[in-house]
Amino acid sequence: MTITDTHTHLYAEDFDEDRNEMIQRAIDAGVSRFFIPAIDSTFTQGMYDLEKCYPENIFLMMGLHPTHVKDNYLDELQHVEEELAKRKFYAVGEIGIDLYWDKNHLQEQKKAFSKQIQLAKQYKLPIVIHCREAFDEVFEVLEEEKSSNLFGIFHCFSGTYEQALQAISHNMKLGIGGVVTFKNGKIDQFLNQIELKHIVLETDSPYLAPVPYRGKRNESSYLVNVVDKLAAIYNLSAEEIARITTMNSKAVFGI
Repeated sequence: MTITDTHTHLYAEDFDEDRNEMIQRAIDAGVSRFFIPAIDSTFTQGMYDLEKCYPENIFLMMGLHPTHVKDNYLDELQHVEEELAKRKFYAVGEIGIDLYWDKNHLQEQKKAFSKQIQLAKQYKLPIVIHCREAFDEVFEVLEEEKSSNLFGIFHCFSGTYEQALQAISHNMKLGIGGVVTFKNGKIDQFLNQIELKHIVLETDSPYLAPVPYRGKRNESSYLVNVVDKLAAIYNLSAEEIARITTMNSKAVFGI
């Protein structure tokens, strides 16, 4: 069984004590492909170091996370642009809008989101969207930037059925992780109405650990619990969930 974690922050300091062991646990559990989102320039070297250690398993994105869009965001966008010009990445992400942590930089977040979508289109790369309490704002920008070569993943999707359909209409897969196992997660109530071809798996580790690890540090091996939950929702085997969602991830990232 090959499982793909389309979104994991393996460079996070939460893993500093046991990073290699944690990655090996995931590989032993069948999670052998890890896609790594960027946050800002301070994390870039850590991402490169990870890739050097696991060149067969780790695939990097480049982007500026919306919660790190501050007064110096133009400098950070310059860094994103320079890195994209230097080497191969598999997506522009994670990018988007977050109004949970910071409502003061909404205009800057929208500008950064738009600029990075344009870079993704320029390099023919998918985007990976972060959206928190900002569905209307994210869809507004997506509508402005809409084109046939804009595609990607709506990371950590936690919206309604209608918002899921809206995301899919913009050529986005839905990134499904630990939230689908939460009693109050709500997405499990309508997910079986969404064709599995629109779903990819993710952990967002070290955040959002699935039941029975909720509240603890998340890690990629726990993606097996998400697979089991989706198998129950779709009435399919875990192996089939893993196969289809990995195939979907290949359609997005090209590998």
